[in-house]
Amino acid sequence: MKIGFIGLGTMGASMAANLQKSQHRLVVNDARKDAAEAHIGAGAEWADTPRAVAEQCDVVFTSLPGPPEVEAVVFGEGGLLEGAHPGMAYFDLSTNSRALMQRVHAAMAERGAQAFDAPVSGGPTGAQTGKLAIWVGGDEATYEKHKRVLDAIGDQAAYIGPIGSATVAKLVHNLAGYAIQTVMAEVFSMGVKAGMEPLELWKAVRQGALGRRRTFDRIADQFLVDKYDPPAFALKLAYKDVTLAVGLGREVGVPMRLCNLVAEEMTEGLNRGWAALDSRIPMTLQLERAGVSVRCDPAAVQAVLDGDKAR
Repeated sequence: MKIGFIGLGTMGASMAANLQKSQHRLVVNDARKDAAEAHIGAGAEWADTPRAVAEQCDVVFTSLPGPPEVEAVVFGEGGLLEGAHPGMAYFDLSTNSRALMQRVHAAMAERGAQAFDAPVSGGPTGAQTGKLAIWVGGDEATYEKHKRVLDAIGDQAAYIGPIGSATVAKLVHNLAGYAIQTVMAEVFSMGVKAGMEPLELWKAVRQGALGRRRTFDRIADQFLVDKYDPPAFALKLAYKDVTLAVGLGREVGVPMRLCNLVAEEMTEGLNRGWAALDSRIPMTLQLERAGVSVRCDPAAVQAVLDGDKAR
C-alpha cells in the first residue's frame, strides 16, 4: 500500500519520516520540492500535485498550516478531490476548521472516499519521536482499518467520534492551554513583584496540589459528575484565597484582569447561596450561560482515570 503525504513543514517532515522508518512506501508533495529532498533520498516518490498523490494512494495525509491551505489542497485545481477514488482514506493532521472538514468529508464521500479530521498534539519534538496524540473523527470502521498506519505517526491515536469531533477536541485543548498560560503569566508576575525569586516561586508552586496533578484531571471530581456537595474545598474558603491574592496584586501594583474575573464568578456563586458547596461550582455559571449541561457517569469517569494508571 502506498501512502501519500502532503505538507513537509516542521511537523509534517518528521511524521512522514516516521512513516518511512516503519517501511511504508511514501508518495510526497509540498509547495516546495526541496522540502521533500530527505524523503526522496530515503526512497519516497515525488508527485507534482495533490491530485497525483491521491490517484496513486489508498491513504493520504496532509499536515498544513490551516484552513486556507487545506481548502486549496483539497478543492483547488489539481487538488486531492480530483484524484480521490473509492476506498481512499484521507486524514488531515492539521489544526483545522470543523465546518471545512465537514465539507471535505461530504465531498470525498461523493467520490467513495472517507475523510477524517485527525489533529495531533505533541509539538515538533513529539512529531520527531513519535510521541503524539492523534484525535480522529470520521468513519470508525475505516479508522480501525488504518490504525496501524496512524500508530507509525503517534503513540496515542484514538477514535473520538464523527467527522469534526477531533477538531473540537483539539481547539478545546489548545485554547485551554493558552488561557491557562495567560493566567499563569498574571499570577506569576504578581508573585515576583511581591518579592519572590522566580525560580523559587516556580519550585514552590510545583509542590502544591495543583502542581502535582494533570490540568484536565482536576475537572473529574466535581464538574464532570455534577456533584458539589459534600465539598472537597468550600467556595467560601476558595473565595477568601482569591480575594487575598488579588488584594496582594493591588498592593504591589500588578494588573489582575483575569483573576478579578475569577473573583467575580465566585461572588456570583456566593450570592446564589453556594458558599458551603465545592469551590468548583462557579463553573456551572458558564454552563448556564452556554445553555448546556454536563453530567457524566462517575464510574465511566473513574474508568478513564484508571486506564491512565494502567498505562
